[in-house]
Amino acid sequence: MEERWSTEHVLSLAPDQPSRKAAGKLSATPPWSATGQGEGTLWGLCKGSGSTPYRTAVELTTPVYKCSCPSRKFPCKHALGLLLLWSGSGEAVPAATPPDWVAEWLSSRQETAARRTAAAAGVAPADPVAAARRAARRSSRIAAGAAELRLRLADRVRHGLADEPPGGWDEVAARMVDAQAPRLAAQVRELSYLPSQERLAEYALLHLLAGAVGRADQLPEELAATVRNRVGVPADTAEVLAGPTVRDRWLVLGSRDTADDRLTTRRIWVRGAKTGRPAVLLAFGGPGRAPELALPVGRLLEAELAFHPGVRPLRAVLGTRYGEPEPDASVPDGMTPGEAVAEYGRAVAEDPWVESWPTVLTGVVPVLGSDGWRLTDGQHSLPVRTGSCPEAALWRLAALSAGHPLTVFGESGHRGFAPVTAWPTNGLATQLT
Repeated sequence: MEERWSTEHVLSLAPDQPSRKAAGKLSATPPWSATGQGEGTLWGLCKGSGSTPYRTAVELTTPVYKCSCPSRKFPCKHALGLLLLWSGSGEAVPAATPPDWVAEWLSSRQETAARRTAAAAGVAPADPVAAARRAARRSSRIAAGAAELRLRLADRVRHGLADEPPGGWDEVAARMVDAQAPRLAAQVRELSYLPSQERLAEYALLHLLAGAVGRADQLPEELAATVRNRVGVPADTAEVLAGPTVRDRWLVLGSRDTADDRLTTRRIWVRGAKTGRPAVLLAFGGPGRAPELALPVGRLLEAELAFHPGVRPLRAVLGTRYGEPEPDASVPDGMTPGEAVAEYGRAVAEDPWVESWPTVLTGVVPVLGSDGWRLTDGQHSLPVRTGSCPEAALWRLAALSAGHPLTVFGESGHRGFAPVTAWPTNGLATQLT
């Protein structure tokens, strides 16, 4: 029988708050019938407004959802409700043999995966000459855009920073989009909205990055790869997976979703139990869709990770898994606030554009002072980054602590610490957002 998920993990899959609320109403037994679990799958019939109940199934490994309801949200409220029913009580979803409609769906998925594998094996490699030509054209556009950005930054410094209007950099950001440097465009767009005391430092970092773009072919390969990543040149996932991989038992430290009108981005932070190496996995979902990749916080997953190239590799791609995530009741080892500052300093020394670094703090207490929230061990403290965590989540962190030291995972950087997960004295991982 499958290891049940926590309620927090189930709700993290929801595409929006209304879906979470609607799923809560479907988390009890009354609307459900013919529920069951087997072969890594949950299923059930949910009574709706019509005469025919909705057929709902969830394949837990990926996870993947199927429902006969007309909703365009993935997962829909019925899939979430079924997961909540299962996570709350295993008896409500008993072990059984999948009915025909579930078996047909699983068989169809297996056949589709087999066809894709066969098709991929038979695809001829792309024309390397044409690929090199396209890469050269893009590099030329990015270099031209970076050169223009350096001129604009120098011009703005000569004229002064005090009278910069909101949106004053939007035109330059659009030029960076035309130059096929999307991450550079995003950084430029934010310049007009930064506090005046931070503006000059950001100007300097962007000027340094734009200069590095112009001579990327003269830089060490790892640093050149970092520069390409910082301006938004994508790394091919297949190429990353084809390179070296690191097999370990990865502890899931935290997960956080951010969304805009076009995309939901999920960041999942993990750390190798043997290597101690941190990594962040990214997953994306379109409007109304939660990203497919979901790993329960506080569990161990044995798997291979392939890291994107760079001077301090952090982003990784999930490769082969060896089993399902396993519960881990232990509290992860961490560092003091003073050690966290030193670790971030080492990261900046290698990659001057890194804004934060994943960090586990141990033995800290959250306190609220006149200058805001801080995490302190009695000797040193780190300010909590403004806007990184809802106020209610910080009060929840304080309640978990109750004045006693606890372990907190988050991102530590020059703007402060952004908490994500906490381990109180009972050792149970608690997501703060």
